[in-house]
Amino acid sequence: MATTKKPDRPSAVALSYRPGQHAPKVVAKGYGSMAERIVEQARGAGVFVHDSPELVNLLMQLNLDEQIPEPLYRAVAEVLAFVHFLEQQAAAPPRATPPQ
Repeated sequence: MATTKKPDRPSAVALSYRPGQHAPKVVAKGYGSMAERIVEQARGAGVFVHDSPELVNLLMQLNLDEQIPEPLYRAVAEVLAFVHFLEQQAAAPPRATPPQ
């Protein structure tokens, strides 16, 4: 999920990727109140929301259910790798604190 806020018109794009898919695809996108609903639903479902105006502007040009094009692979892969890292950190058992 990526978002951007212009002073008067927020926009949001939601991506989905499943193992076996060739590339992530756009599953939701919108401006204004639709963008706000997309972000609210994502956060409510525990989905990471990334604020990246440049990436959102590029992704908004895609159609729903369209896979991201190859020129965007690296940018999206970096976001997905960061999300994976955050998920691993959240799932890791807490570190033991040495006695003082």
